[in-house]
Amino acid sequence: MSSLVFVSVGTDHHPFDRLIRWVDAWLPEGVPCVVQHGTSAPPLRAEGVAYLDHAALTSLLDEAAVVVCHGGPTTITESRRHGRRPVVVPRDPSLGEHVDDHQQRFCARMAAKGLISTAADEDAFRGLVDHALAAPDDFSVAADSGDVAESVARFGGLVADLLARRR
Repeated sequence: MSSLVFVSVGTDHHPFDRLIRWVDAWLPEGVPCVVQHGTSAPPLRAEGVAYLDHAALTSLLDEAAVVVCHGGPTTITESRRHGRRPVVVPRDPSLGEHVDDHQQRFCARMAAKGLISTAADEDAFRGLVDHALAAPDDFSVAADSGDVAESVARFGGLVADLLARRR
């Protein structure tokens, strides 16, 4: 298996420089890393690309040993569909990374179900990515069959549960 680390901050217009800094500070020599950085500052030590079309995204997800992403439901779903349990760093609205805390709430729920691994700080990020590189099978999941109706129903259930808890 490849040792590629793929990092995606998604397409939101808010910069997510914190995650890019963590990747640059962590990245060991010789570990291939591609960072889709959007409006964030490009990485200094990894290969950076602002945005990816779906074919390029799919190719990187298929090749990656480790997927690191923001807390966007689509990115998380795509990672799992390609057989990887992602390391997720939810955007923090108090740092100007998003408009509200929905990524933090969504990710807490997903992590509680064992569907993702979340990194709340840089030390947790480093530990999870190192673990995923050393033991990729620990971050492997059965690739989703692509059944859209099933995926939508599962996602709808998670959202309904979050809304019920919020009320």
